[in-house]
Amino acid sequence: MSELESVDLAEEFSRYRGTMLAEIEVPGPAAVRRTVRRRRRRHLATAAAAAVALLGGPAVGYAALDRSGPPPEPVDPTPSVTASPTPSSSPSPTGAPSATSASPTRPTAPDGRLSRAQLLAARVDLPAWRSGPPDCPVSKVRLAGDPSTAKEGTNAIEAVEYADVDGDGATETVAMLLCSFGSGGPQQVVAFDRDEAGRIVTIGRVVATSRDKPQWLTALDGRSDGTVRVEVADLHPGGGWPGEWSQRQWRGYRWTGERFAQVEGPTSFGPNPYSTDLAATAKDLILADDPTDGSRVGAVEVRIRNLGDRRADRVSLTLDLPASLAPDGPAWADCGPDAGKYRPPLTCRLGPIEPNGELTVQLGMRLPPDTELAAGTATVRGAAEGPGGHYMIDPVMANNEDTIAYR
Repeated sequence: MSELESVDLAEEFSRYRGTMLAEIEVPGPAAVRRTVRRRRRRHLATAAAAAVALLGGPAVGYAALDRSGPPPEPVDPTPSVTASPTPSSSPSPTGAPSATSASPTRPTAPDGRLSRAQLLAARVDLPAWRSGPPDCPVSKVRLAGDPSTAKEGTNAIEAVEYADVDGDGATETVAMLLCSFGSGGPQQVVAFDRDEAGRIVTIGRVVATSRDKPQWLTALDGRSDGTVRVEVADLHPGGGWPGEWSQRQWRGYRWTGERFAQVEGPTSFGPNPYSTDLAATAKDLILADDPTDGSRVGAVEVRIRNLGDRRADRVSLTLDLPASLAPDGPAWADCGPDAGKYRPPLTCRLGPIEPNGELTVQLGMRLPPDTELAAGTATVRGAAEGPGGHYMIDPVMANNEDTIAYR
């Protein structure tokens, strides 16, 4: 600032202070602005600009007067003019409510969109597991990121999706979770949100597996209307059951304000096509002396019926006889390779059997010479196999086995 400008500014301060102290009433912002406008015509632009900056509001004016306390109400009814902020790039259309409108505005809902990394970093509370081992954790749970390597009894994330499930205008997070147990474990889909403090909170369970059906959750989808879609399957793969044989359905769920309810898709499963009803009956094993070598021989007669309406590609027949009894005779040649190699139990694979068909087989047994065998009982059991040698569903397991005596 030049020396001339400094002098002009000091003189302007002095004149203004003298004028204000001479007034009977303390001027408000409007009176101050009128004074500035009159003097702007008589003074240099530099001094006028300094005065406008000084008198921009009542608080500054009081500072110039060395006054303390709040500013008084304006004495001039002329409306004050507030400096406009920098115009936005998208001005409001004509007739739009102003920012100072008295109409209430809807509070902004917390953002419940959580990434997989954020879920893994947090400790969350889960709804109770409906089935599975009792040690599946539910309180302050730290989730694992890879179900294939998750430790036994820990919860892992299988899938993450997003939807405005509670209709508050903000996105929530839904996650498919697995409690690792053996080769699988129970599953459930859980919805998460944030509270106003930013903490992760649990809304509730969308759907879970059960011991009956569905036993398997396979896919997850969050829809724009707030519906959470889950693909469910009747049977979980494992134990000789391939996942491609499971029946799958998409079901939709919506939040009611208290819980999730199904609103779309089937509510039950029909009979699985990879199933048949196999029945097995057998006769007792009675051993007799073989005079040629001093051994004892006999045969177990087994009748197998296919009571279902699907072809059994093969039947796996097991005989839980003592290890001292060895397979004997030509009938075992139809039982497949290594029929008597791994025992007990003895295993014979037969088939196929058409729907409503049956077969009967007599499997010879031999007790070597000088070998003792106490009388007892054994179980003979049959199981149907489908394509690829996988076991089929049998809805009536009680008739799949029979108990025989041996002596």
